[in-house]
Amino acid sequence: MSVEELTLSQAQELRRGTVVLACLTLLRTPEYGYALLETLNKAGVPVDGNTLYPLLRRLEKQGLLTSEWNTDASRPRKFYRTSPDGCEVLTGLEREWQELVTSIARLTGKIR
Repeated sequence: MSVEELTLSQAQELRRGTVVLACLTLLRTPEYGYALLETLNKAGVPVDGNTLYPLLRRLEKQGLLTSEWNTDASRPRKFYRTSPDGCEVLTGLEREWQELVTSIARLTGKIR
C-alpha cells in the first residue's frame, strides 16, 4: 500500500468519528436523509448512504434524534431532528472536539 493510500485510509478513519458531531449539528434544523447526505458531502464530510442511514437509525434509537414522516409531497420523506438529549450530547461533543483541536495544536507546535 502506498503512502497516499495509507493517508487516505487514515483520513477516512479520522473523519468517521466526526460524522455524529456533524449530523447532530446540522439536524438542529429538521432535514431528510438525502438532503443531509448532500449537505455533508458538500461541506467536506464525505459519507455515503450505506453509512449515513444506519447511523441515523442508531442515533434515533439512542434518543439523540427524533423523526417524523412528511407525506405532503408526492414522495414521503422521513425528517430527522436533534432531540433535546441530542442537543445536550452535542454540547459535550463540541467541548470535546475543541479540547482535541487544542491538544493536537499543542502537540504539533501550532500553539503553546
